[in-house]
Amino acid sequence: MPEKPDTVITKRATRFSGADLVSVLLPLPLRGAYDYLVPQDMTVQVGDFVTVPLGPRHQSGVIWGPGTSDIDPKRIKPILNKHDTPPLTRITIAFIEWVAAYAMQPNGAVLKMVMSTPKALEPPPSRIGYVKAENPPEFRRTLPRLRVLQALKDTRPFVAADLARKAHVTPNVISALAKVGGLETALLSISAFPHQPNPDHLEPELSKDQIIAAKSLSEKVSKGFSVTLVDGVPGAGKTEVYFHAVAQALRNNKQVLVMLPEIALSAQWIDRFRRRFGHAPAEWHSDITVSQRRDTWRAVALKHARVIVGARSALFLPYQDLGLIVVDEEHESAFKQEDGVIYNARDMAVVRAQIGKLPIVLVSATPSLETVVNTRRGRYQILTLPNRHGGAELPEVKLVNMLKAPPDRGKWLSPALEMQVAQTISRGEQTLLFLNRRGYAPLTLCRTCGHRFQCPRCTSWLVEHRLVGRLQCHHCGFQLTTPEICPLCEDNDSLVPCGPGVERLFDEVKAAFPAARVLIATSDNIQSPKAAENLVYQIEQGEIDIIIGTQIVAKGYHFPMLTLVGAIDADLGLQGGDLRASERTYQLLYQVAGRAGREERKGRVVLQTYNPTHPVFAALCEGNRDAFLEAEIKDRETSGMPPFGRLAALIISGKDEQEVDRGAEAIGRAAPDTPEFRVLGPAPAPINLLRGRHRRRFLVIATRQTHVQPILRAWISRARWSKKIRIQIDIDPISFF
Repeated sequence: MPEKPDTVITKRATRFSGADLVSVLLPLPLRGAYDYLVPQDMTVQVGDFVTVPLGPRHQSGVIWGPGTSDIDPKRIKPILNKHDTPPLTRITIAFIEWVAAYAMQPNGAVLKMVMSTPKALEPPPSRIGYVKAENPPEFRRTLPRLRVLQALKDTRPFVAADLARKAHVTPNVISALAKVGGLETALLSISAFPHQPNPDHLEPELSKDQIIAAKSLSEKVSKGFSVTLVDGVPGAGKTEVYFHAVAQALRNNKQVLVMLPEIALSAQWIDRFRRRFGHAPAEWHSDITVSQRRDTWRAVALKHARVIVGARSALFLPYQDLGLIVVDEEHESAFKQEDGVIYNARDMAVVRAQIGKLPIVLVSATPSLETVVNTRRGRYQILTLPNRHGGAELPEVKLVNMLKAPPDRGKWLSPALEMQVAQTISRGEQTLLFLNRRGYAPLTLCRTCGHRFQCPRCTSWLVEHRLVGRLQCHHCGFQLTTPEICPLCEDNDSLVPCGPGVERLFDEVKAAFPAARVLIATSDNIQSPKAAENLVYQIEQGEIDIIIGTQIVAKGYHFPMLTLVGAIDADLGLQGGDLRASERTYQLLYQVAGRAGREERKGRVVLQTYNPTHPVFAALCEGNRDAFLEAEIKDRETSGMPPFGRLAALIISGKDEQEVDRGAEAIGRAAPDTPEFRVLGPAPAPINLLRGRHRRRFLVIATRQTHVQPILRAWISRARWSKKIRIQIDIDPISFF
């Protein structure tokens, strides 16, 4: 977490009227706000959304304060109009300014994330809805028509498509019933959220540990800012515990934000939410449609949307009265945005909670090292759920030493794991085989000349995806049809895959268990909550025997019949020099192991490794997480790495490699170098060509007490570089690609 923000919200004049000069911040990466005149017939206040002229076009922005220009007012253009959207709150404005200062970005770049749906500023068009006719004429009451009338037992109007879905009829039935006078039309605002979650809809029975934790969280909802970690083993019922806090916030008439790291996690989560609260929450992620984004953004601004579940960008919605934030799977690196404004949504959520004086709950079975240290320092409180709900036991974890008991040549399942899979199938139970590699093989080469297929735009190999017949780059999306001959030596039938991906593992599993029903689960085929919902349904209905998946199925899911988890390449995450490699590998394997045996059937976990003495595997087999964390904490403290030190990265990129090198050298010559602020580099980035841009990196290592932003700002202001290169600043980097 970054250092505590200054929670004093900037004092500004609040209201402005005709002929006043005001400052308008635009959602653009500009240095500051622009001044405009308030027309005589208009009154505005700080936070209002307005449209202003910007060169030859019109641009929406936000009133940011009084104008500061000393230009003749006659030369300053007036505001064109004010949107009817509620203004941004002072808390949101303060949050925008804090994030911009911390991430070293213009305020307008952060405002752009808030104003991500410009059409939401306009009043939504009304649509025609249908209600029961008050005095209908006589008409033939067929069974489909009766279902429609039954679906309209309340007085709320429905649009035709929603009504047809609710009554399980075709839209033609709706239009025919309206034509004969059985239905009447009514205007329906598409941004309305008529069904609100009910905090008292269905309160489940909790265990003793859950009751204690739920009571503690609920009490915090009305007591201002606090950070609480809910640390519980997989299957401990952490979600039901924080649902109690959500319910209390709803009773207090507050808005609630729940952040999830993966869109695919939302399907089963939303189903649990609906059972608990009677209705689904509003959703905010990349898979919703443009119209859904418009409706949800406006509903949040109007406080019609009471609970929002979303990805990291949901943090920047225009909340009117946010009362609780929950960050589920808080350890996940998916909360870090690597493009544009680079920020960690988990850390910024803590800042948002502190500025808004509201509680935030961090949830994980494998908390990040930073969060663990913050609990030890007393900055965060902790609630522990050490046991699985309902008496289920944690799974037994065993290693397979692949040096001593390897699979047959060309195979990836060890004999021990293959036997466990066979036994699991015979008992009518389910298996998850975990391999964090999409596609068929991570590398394709020619055995005649040694040619390797590399992305022309990135420093990465092309991954074979045999199911679609393509070689793809997982960094930039470049792809080509899998060739039949080598493009270098033109030899036929010489291209061979190297290493396993989930598709290759699928072929091996089908050959070993031809009668088994096998499913691949990756981000290639689970790209939306709907796809995830279909996956969950198939598994819960017992239609699948073996799931082969990447990290997309490693967390959040609850499958009662899944009793065996096998990690095909447990060493994969330990490769490379990432300071968090061991921590991330432990988290991922612990989470995927937690999918096994979540109810009365005993779970088993098999980890295939070539490095069985690694501390990660000792901690997993012995169930001794605390010892592993203690060792990791000591290593970080000794080396001065986060959370005991500060890191920042400068990424220099451009299309001309020589220009990039010259710019990096110039920036390097201007770099400060003190014991409290060390600069390493420039050096080629591990992926030194990404999307056609050459990349060089600086890494800054500073003491925990050092405020790196002013030093970085002064450093960059001294340096001179070509306009052809770009500099990105990453405060608190968690990846080093």
